[in-house]
Amino acid sequence: MTRRNHASALITFEGIDGCGKSTQAALVGKYLATRGFRVKILREPGSTPVAERIRKILLNKREPMAAITELLLYQAARAELVAQEIKPLLDRHYIVLCDRFYDSTTAYQGYGRKLDLRTVRSLNKIATGGIVPDLTLVFDVDLDTAERRRGRNPDRLESESRAFFSRVRSGFLAIARSERKRMHVIDATRTVDETFEAVRNLVERKLPVK
Repeated sequence: MTRRNHASALITFEGIDGCGKSTQAALVGKYLATRGFRVKILREPGSTPVAERIRKILLNKREPMAAITELLLYQAARAELVAQEIKPLLDRHYIVLCDRFYDSTTAYQGYGRKLDLRTVRSLNKIATGGIVPDLTLVFDVDLDTAERRRGRNPDRLESESRAFFSRVRSGFLAIARSERKRMHVIDATRTVDETFEAVRNLVERKLPVK
């Protein structure tokens, strides 16, 4: 099979904890790899040594922190990920699949923590160097479904209240409404296979898949 080395794209997977985005990112990665694309799956925060250390701090539920501290740590991890992985991979014509990106910060720290949205968006732009995803998939589920899917040992963010997650979910939907060309909301209450079918159709519209 001929490799499409000329292709490069950043596809991001978003949604509240328990929405199934990580599963779908893995499925898309396998699907594209079998069709000759060079693919790399990354996660936020994480995927570099520095960002993984920041991740441990952020998700440690024994360590409470101020909302602004949380915001700045996420942005630091993102800046490192963009510099060390995302930009170099795009320059080398990879399809980069990122499990969360700056829309999560807008939803969680902006809408969820109620931090100033202009500040959050300004920091997003600084941390990413202006990189914008080519396609963003928002996996939408109700709070009950998300809670059932989350593990039995929730991290600091997963341990937040239903009111917090309600604000975050509303935030994702609001962001998606404001950027309809880039972002697509997917009903993720369906089975994994049914959800992937919807994802695959959107990915194929964005990439030259054969």
